[in-house]
Amino acid sequence: MKRYISLIGSVMFFCLACKKTPSLTNIISTDTTNYNVGVTYNPKTPNTQHISVPTQHNDNTRAGLNNQETVLTTSNVNSKTFGKLFKMVVDDEVYAQPLVVGNLNIASGKHNVVFIATVNNTVYAYDGDTGTLYWKQNFTASGMRAPNSKDMASSWCAPYTNITYNIGIIGTPVIDTIAKTLYFVARSTDGSNFVQYLHAVNLITGTDISGSPVKIDATVNGTGDGSQSGVLKFDPLHNNQRQGLVLVNGIVYVSFASHCDWNPYHGWILGYNAQTLQQQIVYNDTPNGEEGGLWESGMGIAADIQGSLYVVSGNGTVGKPTTYKPIANGTAETITSTNPYDLTNRAESAMKLTPNGSTLQVSSYFTPTNYLDLNVNDLDFGVMGTLLIPNSNFYFTGCKDGNLYLVNKDNMGGYSYSFNTVQQTIPINQNMHCQPAYYGGGSKEFVYVWAENDVLRALPFNRTNNKFDSQQITSSLPGPSGQSGAVLSVSSNGNTSGTGILWASYASYGDAENISSVGILRAFDANDVTKELWNSEINGRTDAVGYFAKFCPPTIANGHVYLATFSKEVLVYGLK
Repeated sequence: MKRYISLIGSVMFFCLACKKTPSLTNIISTDTTNYNVGVTYNPKTPNTQHISVPTQHNDNTRAGLNNQETVLTTSNVNSKTFGKLFKMVVDDEVYAQPLVVGNLNIASGKHNVVFIATVNNTVYAYDGDTGTLYWKQNFTASGMRAPNSKDMASSWCAPYTNITYNIGIIGTPVIDTIAKTLYFVARSTDGSNFVQYLHAVNLITGTDISGSPVKIDATVNGTGDGSQSGVLKFDPLHNNQRQGLVLVNGIVYVSFASHCDWNPYHGWILGYNAQTLQQQIVYNDTPNGEEGGLWESGMGIAADIQGSLYVVSGNGTVGKPTTYKPIANGTAETITSTNPYDLTNRAESAMKLTPNGSTLQVSSYFTPTNYLDLNVNDLDFGVMGTLLIPNSNFYFTGCKDGNLYLVNKDNMGGYSYSFNTVQQTIPINQNMHCQPAYYGGGSKEFVYVWAENDVLRALPFNRTNNKFDSQQITSSLPGPSGQSGAVLSVSSNGNTSGTGILWASYASYGDAENISSVGILRAFDANDVTKELWNSEINGRTDAVGYFAKFCPPTIANGHVYLATFSKEVLVYGLK
């Protein structure tokens, strides 16, 4: 991308990276003066909902749907009865989606707990119903600091503005609710050396479990950009951990893209045993080429119950190149390919990846016919978030050239010189730094997309022909502008009429790619997006969002909407 950026047990404290006990604040208090909790909210009655959101966009389909929300409805989400309740104050910006564990046994009771990670490598455990802070912990390696945007200064990043400053925890963590363990990647530097560590942290205490953290490192055989003597080594400076992590069949997978296309970098996926943190899987999507970053606007890696992964890669080498020369001084190269069907280098591709020994095998893929144009014109295929449509064989994604694609997840269509052999192509002719979401309630089911400089679109999915209907439902409200689209989530109480709500967060003005912009949160009737129910600007004095957290969708759970911001706060909305 050009210019962009289930299950284990034992709990012991051990820190391989720190080599000493890290600074731990273990707090159970509502004293907002001492602990900067923000506003502690005291609901009149205990919360009867205990839903968990343990991974980016709710589950491994990345559909973004909580269909067990029993409190929020299209009738009570309005300016009179719904609004901001309290806030959870943190030490820096939040790029990672807040996660929720319901009914967690902590602080001598069972509570709905929200876990928040910041770019300063700090993780917080807050009570999701009251705002009580249970613990906070900083995971910067001993003697180091979090990397920052100035560390990325080069001829490629001049200056680097895609991330405001600190670059600690960026990708959304994943939680094993059975083993009560939180997994995430923290980054550290002393100004010269750069390291990334995979942490596995106990949800109750905030301390690393036995064997955590583990330093992220990997090699593959290859002659690609940055290789030496036929070996390609993982680069912790150039490779950006942006996608959300995924936990499937006992393996935690972590993927990587780049900082502003600062070569050399590649698309890596590394898999670690969830119990021991031993590395089990190493996959590189361009070992004999370049780039192929995996970031998808921050969406998590999608996965099915068999353990196959579904990702879309960005600009880079496709197939076997006849010539190879790294880009120099910002001048784009043209890659010609004698064999674009070769599976070794698979940039600009949607892929189904199946575990095969110590690596992943491309068991199916789709590469657009115009992949050379995509590379030359910086129109990454891997820019939009992706999802598996629930209870189907179909995978949905989009490209910066304005095309949405619906593919069969098991037979994606491969590559053709003349036409795209996919289930369906939907042109919307807009850039798409955004995250889609899905709703399957009521008489119809929809996938929603809100790209920058475009309208909110609800695409009806037809199970009769397994395609989207040509008649879309669109909203006339002003949407996101600049280089960042909306991030979407959905809540409902199953198929109960009047409970489906689409939630949209985006920058209310400006180009959120390179500047901090004021955000807005909107709520729509999920069955008819022409009907807005509420937005944060109606009662702006009390409900205002502050600075928009790009690529970070709202989390809806247990009658609350948790919205991360770049104002060093996570806001909590609900019924007043």
